[in-house]
Amino acid sequence: MKLHDLRPAKGSRTERTRVGRGIAAGKGKTAGRGTKGQKSRSGASIPAWFEGGQTPLQMRVPKLRGFKNLLRIDYQVVNVGRIAEYAEQGRFSEAEAALREAGLAEATGKAGKDGKDAPLTINPDLLRAVGLVSSARTPVKILGAGDVGRRLFVVADAFTRSAREKIEAAGGSAVVLEVPDRPRPALGVTEAPAEEPVPAAEASPAEAAAESGAAAPTPERKPARTPRPKVLSAGPAAEATDEVTDAAPEVPSEDSPPAAPRTRGRKQAEPESEG
Repeated sequence: MKLHDLRPAKGSRTERTRVGRGIAAGKGKTAGRGTKGQKSRSGASIPAWFEGGQTPLQMRVPKLRGFKNLLRIDYQVVNVGRIAEYAEQGRFSEAEAALREAGLAEATGKAGKDGKDAPLTINPDLLRAVGLVSSARTPVKILGAGDVGRRLFVVADAFTRSAREKIEAAGGSAVVLEVPDRPRPALGVTEAPAEEPVPAAEASPAEAAAESGAAAPTPERKPARTPRPKVLSAGPAAEATDEVTDAAPEVPSEDSPPAAPRTRGRKQAEPESEG
């Protein structure tokens, strides 16, 4: 292998395509640009975002200022005056009778406990039945435009202050539909009583003293225990001397005679005394 034998990898280099060099070259005459048009002319460069002259996308998108509340609730609004008009015309009675026949409403009495006429019950189903609202899924809000001349028991998702005042001034009541924030037990099932809190453990003497402002008692210290000496020899002699004592070991002083060297194995026999 020599320097003049080196060659680039196969397919890594391609020769430049020569255009406009006759029909036999494969890219002659129109040089691969096609016939006529903007892109066939010299110097043609069209930006990628150009849409041919029509209104561009960035101009078609609406540019609205302000803030959009994602938690906004869209209500179906009904005025109390309109409800009172329909009540005077008897439309709610017809709708209530139709719902009662279909099994969607219960029969209501004509007189209350105080001898007065019972308030007319108005709910989203009745409002939809008479045509005051169009959907049963969208929340209903009662507005205060108009006058109320009879007792109404209105159930809705929201009320304005003026609507509530006019309904209550006529002897009726306004009730807001509540959405439960947690699962509720089935009908006839009582909730389990709440567990009583577990009493806290008794405070330590230090904590009790800190609360009362007195000095904390000093804990009593136990006497240190002398470590058990290790026995190097084994056998009956070791068992005889294997005792645990609480006294501190004696420390030899400089004036005391040197201790006898310790021997391993059996004890040496003491010499018998004469006589």
